[in-house]
Amino acid sequence: MFVQMPSLDAPRWPAITARMMRRVAARIFALTAVAFLAACDITIPGAGGNSGQEIDPGAPVRVALLVPGGTGAAEASAIAASLENAARMAMSDLNGVTIDLRVYNTARDAAQASQMAAAAVADGAQIILGPLDAASANAVGVTVAPANVNVLAFSNNPAIAGGNVFVLGNTFGNVSDRIAEYAGRQGIERFLIAHQDDLAGAVGRDAIATSVRSNGGTVVGIESYPFSQQGIFDRAPAIAAAANGAGAQGIFVTDNVAGGLPILATSLNDQGVNPQTSPLLGITRWDAAPQAAALPGMQNGIFAMADAGREAAFRNRYETTYGQAPHPLASIAYDGIAAIGALAATGDRGALTVGSLTRASGFAGATGIFRLRPDGSNQRALAVARIVNNQIAIVEPAPLSFGRGGS
Repeated sequence: MFVQMPSLDAPRWPAITARMMRRVAARIFALTAVAFLAACDITIPGAGGNSGQEIDPGAPVRVALLVPGGTGAAEASAIAASLENAARMAMSDLNGVTIDLRVYNTARDAAQASQMAAAAVADGAQIILGPLDAASANAVGVTVAPANVNVLAFSNNPAIAGGNVFVLGNTFGNVSDRIAEYAGRQGIERFLIAHQDDLAGAVGRDAIATSVRSNGGTVVGIESYPFSQQGIFDRAPAIAAAANGAGAQGIFVTDNVAGGLPILATSLNDQGVNPQTSPLLGITRWDAAPQAAALPGMQNGIFAMADAGREAAFRNRYETTYGQAPHPLASIAYDGIAAIGALAATGDRGALTVGSLTRASGFAGATGIFRLRPDGSNQRALAVARIVNNQIAIVEPAPLSFGRGGS
């Protein structure tokens, strides 16, 4: 799944220098790649054609929660526990709606996920929340489609969305749409795309190109680099020359602060890219390592993030309830239950059908409003942040409602 998720082992940088940022990023390249690929298997889109189960408004809604537990690995167990905790926290916030939640472990294996989904349907599940990985979500969607059951997966991989499968994770396209639209209003119309030469980079590149063009901008060039420290050093001169030569007003990047972005930003700056006239624009959460904001090459850079106030409130409440911080994906599980509860509260027997799940007004989630689209993707309201004088500043808050144009 293309979860734009913070690194599971986020770096802690005591003092920022270009050399240190390069050294830290090089150490965690392998971790970032493994975490992404393990969670982002590209598969054939899930089977579709169903509308979804009807419910009895006077009875509990039967929800199956598929989590990545059962592998024996501490990391997967921690994610599973955090997802379940967040889901139960959301259940406590529902008014007049009772959720019958049953939890199934997938062991991060598509075959087991399929088996657990079949068992959940046999147990009476009316909708499935999860699983985590794209391959598993795709398998689950195919398995439960004949039973007319919809799936709200934790993935953000649009390749598996559609039919009876909806992805809850924030997609690259959703982020790039927000940034491209904002940049256009600031007069930034000519963009160069620089992406790491891996799966995440390729998907991010395509999302950015689509967003730029749909918002009236121009892609003046696309440059790639190997996902390694030396690869960035070797390619930086050509990327900088392409940006400057094409008159790029902004450089859209796909990398993140736990990977190659600090090296790329520093190298491009060293090669003569002026961040005041050609700022970086990102589709990942740069606030995952706020220290990166001190790098000269990151100045004036633009990225998107969730509503910081709501995000902090969710995190604080979770910590108070469970005595530890939530996993970065936990809020998505909260959102799934919140959406199911909000629809069930209407008293509509078709609350879990595609027509209801894709209502235009959306839902209030843990970190802001969101809505599901008929194609199985989603739209999340995001704030726009900019790095100004070594600090991250919110320059446009997240919308509180969806407008007619989808904003």
